[in-house]
Amino acid sequence: MTDEEAWVEQVSAFFARQEGLPPITGRILGWLMICEPPEQSAADIAAGIKASRASMTANIRSLTATGLVRRYTRAGDRTAYYRLDDQGWETAVRRRIEGMSAFEDVLERGLDLVGPEAERASRLRAARSVYHWVGSLLRPENGEPR
Repeated sequence: MTDEEAWVEQVSAFFARQEGLPPITGRILGWLMICEPPEQSAADIAAGIKASRASMTANIRSLTATGLVRRYTRAGDRTAYYRLDDQGWETAVRRRIEGMSAFEDVLERGLDLVGPEAERASRLRAARSVYHWVGSLLRPENGEPR
Protein backbone atom coordinates (compact mmCIF):
# COMPACT_ATOMS: atom_id res chain seq x y z
CA MET A 1 0.00 0.00 0.00
CA THR A 2 1.39 3.40 -0.96
CA ASP A 3 1.56 6.29 1.49
CA GLU A 4 -1.25 8.01 -0.44
CA GLU A 5 -3.47 4.91 -0.26
CA ALA A 6 -2.79 4.60 3.47
CA TRP A 7 -3.72 8.24 4.00
CA VAL A 8 -6.94 7.84 1.98
CA GLU A 9 -7.78 4.86 4.22
CA GLN A 10 -7.18 7.02 7.31
CA VAL A 11 -9.62 9.62 5.95
CA SER A 12 -12.12 6.87 5.21
CA ALA A 13 -11.81 5.43 8.73
CA PHE A 14 -12.18 8.88 10.28
CA PHE A 15 -15.39 9.69 8.42
CA ALA A 16 -16.79 6.22 9.05
CA ARG A 17 -16.16 6.59 12.78
CA GLN A 18 -17.09 10.26 13.20
CA GLU A 19 -19.85 10.71 10.64
CA GLY A 20 -21.09 7.21 9.97
CA LEU A 21 -20.20 7.48 6.28
CA PRO A 22 -19.65 4.33 4.23
CA PRO A 23 -15.93 3.63 3.74
CA ILE A 24 -16.12 4.29 0.00
CA THR A 25 -17.53 7.78 0.63
CA GLY A 26 -14.59 8.55 2.90
CA ARG A 27 -12.20 7.18 0.31
CA ILE A 28 -13.70 9.46 -2.34
CA LEU A 29 -13.25 12.45 -0.02
CA GLY A 30 -9.70 11.47 0.82
CA TRP A 31 -8.81 10.94 -2.83
CA LEU A 32 -10.31 14.25 -3.92
CA MET A 33 -8.28 16.02 -1.22
CA ILE A 34 -4.94 14.87 -2.65
CA CYS A 35 -5.46 13.87 -6.29
CA GLU A 36 -3.86 15.61 -9.23
CA PRO A 37 -5.46 17.08 -11.24
CA PRO A 38 -8.10 18.20 -8.73
CA GLU A 39 -10.94 17.47 -11.19
CA GLN A 40 -11.48 13.75 -11.60
CA SER A 41 -13.96 11.66 -13.56
CA ALA A 42 -15.78 8.83 -11.82
CA ALA A 43 -13.42 6.45 -13.64
CA ASP A 44 -10.39 8.40 -12.36
CA ILE A 45 -11.69 8.31 -8.80
CA ALA A 46 -12.54 4.60 -9.04
CA ALA A 47 -9.02 3.85 -10.28
CA GLY A 48 -7.49 6.03 -7.55
CA ILE A 49 -9.32 4.30 -4.72
CA LYS A 50 -9.48 0.87 -6.40
CA ALA A 51 -13.28 0.70 -6.44
CA SER A 52 -15.79 -0.24 -9.09
CA ARG A 53 -17.41 2.62 -10.96
CA ALA A 54 -20.82 1.14 -10.16
CA SER A 55 -20.21 1.59 -6.43
CA MET A 56 -19.27 5.23 -6.96
CA THR A 57 -22.54 6.64 -8.30
CA ALA A 58 -24.62 6.89 -5.12
CA ASN A 59 -21.64 7.96 -3.04
CA ILE A 60 -20.62 10.75 -5.38
CA ARG A 61 -24.26 11.84 -5.57
CA SER A 62 -24.44 12.10 -1.76
CA LEU A 63 -21.22 14.14 -1.65
CA THR A 64 -22.49 16.55 -4.30
CA ALA A 65 -25.78 16.88 -2.38
CA THR A 66 -23.88 17.93 0.76
CA GLY A 67 -21.95 20.56 -1.19
CA LEU A 68 -18.56 19.01 -0.43
CA VAL A 69 -18.07 17.94 -4.04
CA ARG A 70 -18.97 19.83 -7.20
CA ARG A 71 -19.77 18.32 -10.57
CA TYR A 72 -18.23 19.91 -13.68
CA THR A 73 -18.46 19.35 -17.39
CA ARG A 74 -16.14 20.53 -20.12
CA ALA A 75 -17.19 21.85 -23.50
CA GLY A 76 -17.11 19.08 -26.07
CA ASP A 77 -16.62 16.38 -23.41
CA ARG A 78 -19.57 14.27 -22.22
CA THR A 79 -17.68 13.12 -19.12
CA ALA A 80 -18.64 14.56 -15.74
CA TYR A 81 -15.77 15.62 -13.51
CA TYR A 82 -15.81 16.03 -9.75
CA ARG A 83 -13.81 18.32 -7.54
CA LEU A 84 -13.73 18.96 -3.82
CA ASP A 85 -15.32 22.35 -3.15
CA ASP A 86 -13.05 24.32 -0.81
CA GLN A 87 -16.08 26.20 0.52
CA GLY A 88 -17.96 22.94 1.01
CA TRP A 89 -16.33 22.23 4.36
CA GLU A 90 -17.66 25.45 5.84
CA THR A 91 -21.09 24.79 4.34
CA ALA A 92 -21.17 21.28 5.80
CA VAL A 93 -20.13 22.45 9.27
CA ARG A 94 -22.62 25.33 9.22
CA ARG A 95 -25.40 22.90 8.29
CA ARG A 96 -24.39 20.68 11.19
CA ILE A 97 -24.49 23.62 13.62
CA GLU A 98 -27.86 24.77 12.25
CA GLY A 99 -29.17 21.22 12.57
CA MET A 100 -28.12 21.11 16.20
CA SER A 101 -29.99 24.34 16.89
CA ALA A 102 -33.05 23.00 15.06
CA PHE A 103 -32.99 19.82 17.13
CA GLU A 104 -32.77 21.88 20.31
CA ASP A 105 -36.09 23.46 19.22
CA VAL A 106 -37.58 20.01 18.60
CA LEU A 107 -36.51 18.94 22.09
CA GLU A 108 -38.21 22.01 23.57
CA ARG A 109 -41.44 21.06 21.82
CA GLY A 110 -41.06 17.54 23.20
CA LEU A 111 -40.79 18.95 26.71
CA ASP A 112 -43.91 21.00 26.11
CA LEU A 113 -45.66 17.85 24.89
CA VAL A 114 -44.86 15.59 27.85
CA GLY A 115 -44.51 18.29 30.50
CA PRO A 116 -41.11 19.44 31.74
CA GLU A 117 -41.51 17.73 35.12
CA ALA A 118 -42.77 14.36 33.86
CA GLU A 119 -40.50 11.40 34.57
CA ARG A 120 -40.14 10.68 30.87
CA ALA A 121 -38.99 14.27 30.29
CA SER A 122 -35.61 13.43 31.85
CA ARG A 123 -34.45 11.95 28.53
CA LEU A 124 -35.49 15.08 26.69
CA ARG A 125 -33.81 17.33 29.26
CA ALA A 126 -30.58 15.32 29.03
CA ALA A 127 -30.50 15.63 25.23
CA ARG A 128 -31.45 19.32 25.34
CA SER A 129 -28.69 19.99 27.86
CA VAL A 130 -26.04 18.45 25.60
CA TYR A 131 -27.30 20.19 22.46
CA HIS A 132 -27.49 23.51 24.30
CA TRP A 133 -23.95 23.09 25.64
CA VAL A 134 -22.50 22.25 22.22
CA GLY A 135 -24.45 25.11 20.65
CA SER A 136 -23.07 27.55 23.21
CA LEU A 137 -19.53 26.45 22.32
CA LEU A 138 -20.15 26.94 18.61
CA ARG A 139 -22.19 30.14 18.66
CA PRO A 140 -20.82 33.40 20.05
CA GLU A 141 -23.18 35.80 21.73
CA ASN A 142 -24.55 37.17 18.45
CA GLY A 143 -25.86 33.72 17.52
CA GLU A 144 -23.64 33.27 14.44
CA PRO A 145 -21.36 30.21 14.29
CA ARG A 146 -17.76 30.90 15.20
